[in-house]
Amino acid sequence: MDRPAVWRCGGFEFDLARPLVMGILNVTPDSFSDGGTYLDRDAAVAAGLRMMGDGADIVDVGGESTRPGSQPVTVADEIDRVVSVVRALAQDGVCVSIDTRHAEVAAQAVAAGAAILNDVSGFTDPAMLSLAASGNAGLVVMHMRGDPHTMQDDPAYAEVVSEVVAHLTMQAAALENAGVSLERIALDPGIGFGKTTEHNLALLRALPQLTRLGFPVLVGASRKRFIGEITGVIEPRERLGGSIAAALDAVSKGAAIVRVHDVAATVQGLAVMRAIKGEGEEA
Repeated sequence: MDRPAVWRCGGFEFDLARPLVMGILNVTPDSFSDGGTYLDRDAAVAAGLRMMGDGADIVDVGGESTRPGSQPVTVADEIDRVVSVVRALAQDGVCVSIDTRHAEVAAQAVAAGAAILNDVSGFTDPAMLSLAASGNAGLVVMHMRGDPHTMQDDPAYAEVVSEVVAHLTMQAAALENAGVSLERIALDPGIGFGKTTEHNLALLRALPQLTRLGFPVLVGASRKRFIGEITGVIEPRERLGGSIAAALDAVSKGAAIVRVHDVAATVQGLAVMRAIKGEGEEA
């Protein structure tokens, strides 16, 4: 199936002729890379606006850490962390994505102006599926084995690529059957979510297979543990080189969206890659 030419996200319509950059804004005390940096509302909003100035197309706001072994937070706490940030950024014209697996949080974020629902649990919750069908937000359907607290205990697959492809195909079909336009749906193989380094590498190598499903594919490899395991770099913030390499390789294999911490460096890398390929100078 041919990929749609656009990704429709609420009032935004993204041309998929070029890769999109989604900046990560964690409004949490315990995210694996930047936990505690943007707990203050004003600091978070300023960071989101900086990302847009650096060339981001989307700012992805999350209020619950989904790092391996993380503990869940209450819905009330998550709402308190994210909604005012979402509202302020949306009022400034930013395309805001809400990174949550809780329908109540997603509903309030959409009411505050979020244009994308980024669900790490892949719309397996009927309440989240219903919310997706009731509006016009863009949707990111991610694959995760287990939940954040347990997903890295002992991830195992008979064949990781075929299992992830099958699951994402099933969830996209569930959204379509609920009345969701295909142009609203993007797929995410869930790098680092219930997967070993070898699983992650297999999925990154197999991105062309995933893109053939006909949906834009989002890849979020930025600063993740597998980069550290490959390179020996322990501190997540020092994994810039590996993160850029993963993003550029993903785009070269057909990924339409990359979700990153380091927006300016990624935008620069994409601009050079596209110029070399004769696709223009702007990322």
